[in-house]
Amino acid sequence: MFENLSNRLESAFKLLKGQGQITDVNVATTMKEIRRALLDADVSFKIAKDFTDAVREKATGQNVLNSITPGQLLTKIMHDELTALMGGTAKEINLSGRPSVVLMSGLQGSGKTTFSGKLALRLKGKGQKVLLAACDIYRPAAIDQLHTLGSQIGVEVYSEPGNNNAVQIAQNALQKAKAEGFSVLIVDTAGRLAVDEAMMVEIAAVKQAIQPTETLFVVDSMTGQDAVNTAKAFHDRLNFDGVILTKLDGDTRGGAALTISFTVGKPIKFVGTGEKMEALDVFHPDRMANRILGMGDVVSLVERAQEAYSDEEAKKLEAKLRKNQFDFNDFFEQIQQIKKMGNIKDLMGMIPGVGKAMKDLPVDNDAFKSVEAIIQSMTPEERRKPEILSGSRRKRIAKGSGYDIQRVNQLIKQFEDMQKMMKMMNKMGKGGKGMKMPFGF
Repeated sequence: MFENLSNRLESAFKLLKGQGQITDVNVATTMKEIRRALLDADVSFKIAKDFTDAVREKATGQNVLNSITPGQLLTKIMHDELTALMGGTAKEINLSGRPSVVLMSGLQGSGKTTFSGKLALRLKGKGQKVLLAACDIYRPAAIDQLHTLGSQIGVEVYSEPGNNNAVQIAQNALQKAKAEGFSVLIVDTAGRLAVDEAMMVEIAAVKQAIQPTETLFVVDSMTGQDAVNTAKAFHDRLNFDGVILTKLDGDTRGGAALTISFTVGKPIKFVGTGEKMEALDVFHPDRMANRILGMGDVVSLVERAQEAYSDEEAKKLEAKLRKNQFDFNDFFEQIQQIKKMGNIKDLMGMIPGVGKAMKDLPVDNDAFKSVEAIIQSMTPEERRKPEILSGSRRKRIAKGSGYDIQRVNQLIKQFEDMQKMMKMMNKMGKGGKGMKMPFGF
């Protein structure tokens, strides 16, 4: 995500190295490179030009303090302008009604149904009683997909198989939500392969009938500038309240994320960052600007960790660490918690400096594959008592896991080193406090 844009911007900033002041001459060259980088990221020429003009106006002639470089000053200006371009501040979903009604809109294949499930799971985790309504009466298996997602996350789904009136289904779902005390109704609607009049008439009628608290436009960020154009067409008809960008973890150039909010005048509210139902983040323009400029996003990383790990689980783990009872069962559980947080390379990109340092390394979600296979090849007793892992046991584990004995020995050695480190920290009086996730494998 934004990797190419980040690299291009970094190269542009290097043009100012060694300069004592940002002048018309040196800033012009830099702005030219930044404009090229934005165009390459699928930002429209007009927006790219207006953006660089605004940066140039603020940067030209500014004196550079002794404590910072021209590149650093320009980075600060770029950060502020990128943040403004992407909407300025984060905007959460509006849940002011009882029940609150959230209407989904967008083209077919944009990820409306999956996002509906993700949003339902997120709201359920915040104590809301959620009802999903299946109003996509055209796409084959759309209703079944929503029921499958609902079953997966433990959220009820309302549907009327055989009824071809989306407006009526939405109205009936709203009546059910009111009668049975649901706090949120999420209405999944049909999409098309392109914007057409029939689709627009139908979704406008659904909106008129149920008067949603929030109307959201869901768009596939990998469609680039086309996503911006489609958003404008929908907004002209629906006047939606916010944008959802899906598949932001894909091989996207980022143009949609950079300009869609500016173009339609509505905020990006959420971004999908993976296939898992938990892979949904509130969109923070300032944090995204940090990531684009290679500054990381530690706050979002911490928030993901907190969502993946409950306070109760943290207390149990801390108690084990204090007593030096951390075993392979705990180790395996920690890996599952890390995987819940999202794509590994994406997580690393949130740590300042790490993403840039590891940009060329082959890091993927299979990084834990060997560790999981080896631990799962151990007996319950071996997981609880790593000290009994003799040579013969290790050979059996290697054979069962499909990895050689050297990999098994390496993992056990790393685990033992981690145990020693924890024991040493306990002796120092820290008790392992704050160590929620192991590392070093």
